[in-house]
Amino acid sequence: MKKIGVLGTGAVGRTIGKRLIELGYEVKMGSRTSTNEKAVEWVNSNGENASAGTFEDAAQFGEIIFNCTKGEITLEALKMAGTGNFDGKTVIDISNGLDFSQGFPPFLTPQYANTNSLGEEVQKLLPGANVVKSLKIVNCEVMVNAAKSGGDPTMFVAGNNDGVKQEVISILNQFGWNDIIDLGDITNARGMEMMLPIWTRIYGATKNGHIAFKIVR
Repeated sequence: MKKIGVLGTGAVGRTIGKRLIELGYEVKMGSRTSTNEKAVEWVNSNGENASAGTFEDAAQFGEIIFNCTKGEITLEALKMAGTGNFDGKTVIDISNGLDFSQGFPPFLTPQYANTNSLGEEVQKLLPGANVVKSLKIVNCEVMVNAAKSGGDPTMFVAGNNDGVKQEVISILNQFGWNDIIDLGDITNARGMEMMLPIWTRIYGATKNGHIAFKIVR
């Protein structure tokens, strides 16, 4: 049984963690403090394979790490976790550099648009880790249950290590994703992250949070 660390106690982290436990993984949720109320509540709701601690605790615990932190604190959270704790590990990056300072819909933070991405910055910060960008083009309920979109949607992966991407694809398959496109190395996180502003506008127009993308080919 693989041990997985989940960084972040928001809806994404809690939903991902719950589904992983249902699939038989041991999961430790990490946050700034070991007594985070959301994390404690999540542990109490998810049985003996659920535990919680600091970002550092979760990074040390996990053989695979899901980064579910908000984009504006992602790099800070990873530093708090101890960058060396990610060496040799798979990091599935679900963060996005969205700026909500002007309300909804958000826009991409300029330093993470066009010629860069938050996924790339995560890989630079964690040179010993294998970072794979994925999942953050849908809401958290669809992330862990692709069929909730109402069809057979397409998911993407981007990362520098082909073998690690296959490991991530295996987890995506367990989440119900059957149509997966490998975009290439981590620089391709740029395109994936730039899909979020489109997703938020479609959500605003349709009032449907369970939308997903399908590549017809």
